[in-house]
Amino acid sequence: MGADFGRLHPELRRRFSVGLDSGEACTGTGVMDRVWHGRGFVRPFLALGATRNILVPEEGRDVPFVIENVPYADSYGRETVTFVRTFHLPGGPRRFDAQMVLAPRGDRILDYLGTHQHLASDLHLRAGERGELVVRSGVHRFREGPVDVRVPELVGGEAEVREAFDEETGRFRIRVRVVNRYFGPLFGYDGSFTAVYTDAARLGVRPGLRPVREEARA
Repeated sequence: MGADFGRLHPELRRRFSVGLDSGEACTGTGVMDRVWHGRGFVRPFLALGATRNILVPEEGRDVPFVIENVPYADSYGRETVTFVRTFHLPGGPRRFDAQMVLAPRGDRILDYLGTHQHLASDLHLRAGERGELVVRSGVHRFREGPVDVRVPELVGGEAEVREAFDEETGRFRIRVRVVNRYFGPLFGYDGSFTAVYTDAARLGVRPGLRPVREEARA
């Protein structure tokens, strides 16, 4: 983000400084006011993605929520931060897993989705007018073995994340929307949480937080 990082609210600057240099991990705990999905025909696609912890096919209100941001060096020596979200829905917990990886040249952040990192997207980050963080996904690619293809716009989704800090409540506010260019809204959630910081080196990465498979291509 360069100089734009300095425009973020101080609490956001700390939360998104989680990494190997800071030595901190961050756990957010709160409630999503609403978890939603689009029209009925998108649910089978969400259910398919959910088998690899990508997106969530159920809806709910006042859903307990945890997000775990833990830094580590992956199998290829790249600095990585987990973005593992757990939604405690009435039918049982659902996870939406992502790992943000700093590209080898340090010029961009790559977002790997799911337990096997089959989907990858460059992220575009900026500071909003009120010091919030705005994140938009770029082109998605599907990677498995020798296959490395762009996900067609017909079946892909563009994600927008807006995260802010509310000084009155002392909570982070988050809103996520995933939209398909042709079919409209696919999935999203909005709510709030508090954050606790821990010593990443001392606690390490708990079992089950890292992906089953790591993708080498950046």
